[in-house]
Amino acid sequence: MEPPANPGDSPVELELTVENVESALYQLYFDPDMERKNVAQKWLTQAQVSAQAWQFCWALLGPDKLPEVQFFGASTLHSKISRHWSDLPTDQHESLRVQLLSHILHFSSGPKMVLTRLCVALAAMALNLIPQAWSQPVADMVRAFQPQKPDSEGGSDAEASQDPHAHCLALLELLTVLPEEFQSSRLAQARRGQLREALAGEWAVACPMLRQLLQSQDSPNEVKEKVLRCLSSWVGLDVPLGESHELVQDCFTALSNPELFDTAVETIVNAISQPDCQRYIDALVNLMPLVLGLHDQLKSAAQDGDMETTHGICRIAVAMGETHSRVLLEQVEHWQEYLALVNMILFCTGIPGHYPVSETTSSLTLTFWYTLQDDILSFEEEKQAVYLQVYRPVYFQLVDVLLHKSHYPPQEEYASWSSDDKEQFRIYRVDISDTLMYVYEMLGAELLTNLYDRLGRQLMDPQQSAVWQDSEALLFGFQSIAETIDVNYSDVIPGLIGLIPRINISNIMLADTVMYTIGSLAEWLADHPVMLGGVLPMVLQGLVKAELSVSSVSTLKRICRECRHDLGPYAQDILTVSQDVLLKEIHKSSQCMWLMQALGFLLSALPEEEILVRLHSLITPHVQQLDTLAQQEPNPTNKQSIIHILGMLSSLFTTLDINRQADSLEGASSPSPTSSQSAHNPVVVVLQQVFTLIQTILSKWLDDSEVVEAVCGVFDKSVRTLLHDFGPMVAQLSEMLGQIYSAFPQASALDLARQMVHIFAGEEHHISNIKSLIEVLTSATLTIFQQGPRDHPDIAESFLHLHAQILKRKPDLYLSDQFDVKALFYCGILSLKFPETPTVKAASLFFTELLPRCKDMPSLGEVLQRDGKLLTETILQAVGGGSPRSLTEHFSEVLLSLNRHCPALLSQWLKETLQTPGFPSAQVSTEQKHTFSQQLLR
Repeated sequence: MEPPANPGDSPVELELTVENVESALYQLYFDPDMERKNVAQKWLTQAQVSAQAWQFCWALLGPDKLPEVQFFGASTLHSKISRHWSDLPTDQHESLRVQLLSHILHFSSGPKMVLTRLCVALAAMALNLIPQAWSQPVADMVRAFQPQKPDSEGGSDAEASQDPHAHCLALLELLTVLPEEFQSSRLAQARRGQLREALAGEWAVACPMLRQLLQSQDSPNEVKEKVLRCLSSWVGLDVPLGESHELVQDCFTALSNPELFDTAVETIVNAISQPDCQRYIDALVNLMPLVLGLHDQLKSAAQDGDMETTHGICRIAVAMGETHSRVLLEQVEHWQEYLALVNMILFCTGIPGHYPVSETTSSLTLTFWYTLQDDILSFEEEKQAVYLQVYRPVYFQLVDVLLHKSHYPPQEEYASWSSDDKEQFRIYRVDISDTLMYVYEMLGAELLTNLYDRLGRQLMDPQQSAVWQDSEALLFGFQSIAETIDVNYSDVIPGLIGLIPRINISNIMLADTVMYTIGSLAEWLADHPVMLGGVLPMVLQGLVKAELSVSSVSTLKRICRECRHDLGPYAQDILTVSQDVLLKEIHKSSQCMWLMQALGFLLSALPEEEILVRLHSLITPHVQQLDTLAQQEPNPTNKQSIIHILGMLSSLFTTLDINRQADSLEGASSPSPTSSQSAHNPVVVVLQQVFTLIQTILSKWLDDSEVVEAVCGVFDKSVRTLLHDFGPMVAQLSEMLGQIYSAFPQASALDLARQMVHIFAGEEHHISNIKSLIEVLTSATLTIFQQGPRDHPDIAESFLHLHAQILKRKPDLYLSDQFDVKALFYCGILSLKFPETPTVKAASLFFTELLPRCKDMPSLGEVLQRDGKLLTETILQAVGGGSPRSLTEHFSEVLLSLNRHCPALLSQWLKETLQTPGFPSAQVSTEQKHTFSQQLLR
């Protein structure tokens, strides 16, 4: 390593002297050349770990040195004490302690960064010596910092002439960093426990001194703030609240001092948030009046719009109420105080202003209401009844508060919010929604009745209904509950469904919530279809507005899914409006997909003779557009339009399933396969009609993976939905898939073939088509593997998934002379070496399907005999460090399968491969290899 040179000199070998260290520091801090800075930093790092560092660090702390030099000296001292303590002879410990204390006193007036590092160094030393060699560190530190009297001979000691105020701050800094150094040190568990106990014992010395300083009128704010931080640091050691509650009480006085407010809040919250505090019930009870005493300050701050003060006091109230909820609930004689605290937190939840623009406090309280409810409902029934009597009214008030807080601001104000503020408000409303859903568990049906009555009064009163935010909030409350709770048995839902059409949805935000509310009641509407006529027109009205795209489309989809058997009378209206919005391109692509899924549900439930007519009516304009696009020369705009239309067809065919209708009709006999085959499924009819068009598209876009994927998607979704009804398409689709894959291999074609194997490999009249397709796909893919498959991990993955499916569904295909089983085996081994997790997973699956069949299929058995050793070697190489550790689980599945199906061969292969020196890793010993084999083979 090249050490730094003196400024202006060429680099030379430097001794570890004070001068050279200083020179390197100058180079590090002041040399503009980054390369020289880096060289200096490396050399200094080496200097710090050297034995000479114990000596030169003191010279660097000289009063005439630059602060940067002094800081390096102090940091070096800390590094030596914390990492190289064993290098220092025991007889030097005392002199080191004296030197450190002397330097801390000297630097008590600054620089601050040097003082802090020296304090940390002494703290590290204390942790090395406590408790055997230094039994009372805190008492000794306090004694060392006592003001010194000038000696009797009239001389004045250097330390004594210094500011006592600075000495006090230095002592507080030292006491603050002591627990922090303990928390950040790497210690053995037993040693950590021993030190924690010893330090907790020292708290009895520190605590009275901190109280005295905090109470003293003479203590400036700087000292009081340091006291607060010091207490915060010691609280992390779980010092008993019983021993420090008086000091915590004193911290409350600091809340009236604006300069100390933030630090006091942090300290109080840290102190009362310790779970161990629950053992000191009397201390908690004594703190309660102090927390409640902040209520007036809280109200004044809220009135004045002082967000920082309301935020801080709210944190204290929530820390007390949430951390100790159950303990305080059980103090029956103090029930009124805890109720007052709950009401104080309720005030924080309802703090005036719109979150997050004019207040950020209310969100802090939401988890408290979960905790309180859980604790109340966890009591035995008799006790629970008493608490419910007290707290149910509070929770009803909470609902009012939450609904008020969920109000949107006036339109103009909301428009002025930043996008970040709007997103935070959306998340806040989601949190409120979750809280309302949770509160329902305590308040039950009465909550819905309460919301319904209020909504009814609002909508009947013209003056009240003019304020759209009120109606929106109440509907938001309904929707929050109905989204996750089964409200089918509620007697207010019929009334609510009757009220919804009275709502004026000219305001977009109100209309959005109306849509979501109707959607949340879709299951109820399925049980009460007579009510559909009132709300469905509103949904269709929303469907034509781009601003309501997500809410209206998702609601229509939910209604079509849940209520499809009762939508016959409304089918024409739904289809007409939907067709109109699709042609006018009102919605974004994803919403168009949802809408087509909705229409698939709708069409599935219509009489069979109607389905094809309506299906043609729906898709004809889009097929015509697709035809026009197919005739044009390829360009990026055309491509997106083609993918969009194919995506819509895929979405439609995902949900258009006439068998679902037959299965759900009570008393109807399930259709026989023959009748279903003779009368073609409407989807099959459409696919056959557009097949030539799809071939035309492919002829022009064959080399574009996105278009090919979209085409395969149409058939893939159809196969998955129709299952055996897709049969009439198998022959022509198999032929087309083989052609497009041979011309331009794509993973999506292999995935579609796998789906066809899954459904049709067991059917005699389809097996020849499936077999021919598999042979073509396999031949083309083996060519890719011969040329180098590394650039095609997706094809390797899909290919092995396909063959795993063949082995699972129709292993007889492997008896074909057209299948080069040895080449397939080798493809699997190559794929195990890929870094991509999905490819390795597919290869592992392929082998776990292949290995069990080696006994029954001679061709597979021969390949295993010949190349099994290579497979074993590949897996050991991967497990031994050749592949990421995250893939180990997949390799272990193959090893497990080898052990299960050919244990004797595996034993032989392990022995042969592992005897090679340095395989699979130089880090693995012969003994470890032997242990590994033993554990694997047992």
